[in-house]
Amino acid sequence: MSTPARRLLPLLDRILIEKIIPKKTTPGGVLLPESAASKGAVEGKVVAAGPGAYSRDGKLLPTSCKVGDTVLLPEYGGTQVKVDGKEFMIFRDDEILAKVE
Repeated sequence: MSTPARRLLPLLDRILIEKIIPKKTTPGGVLLPESAASKGAVEGKVVAAGPGAYSRDGKLLPTSCKVGDTVLLPEYGGTQVKVDGKEFMIFRDDEILAKVE
């Protein structure tokens, strides 16, 4: 059985992301409303990344994320794709807001 990353390889500076579903409760056990859990930026895990984009002089500029990185995504944007019933998002490298460490 192949993983989605082995079946769907992003090209150029595109990155395949699996969204991390926000927790519906706080560490103290307080239940959060869905509006609070889904508001603003979202975190995701990098499943696959393209090699990068080419500059005007022909040099390869590698993507800033690698497989396994946790990243902060914008609320809107990206392209939604389904592979084997799982939902993923494809973003350009410059759309990723930040890495989470």
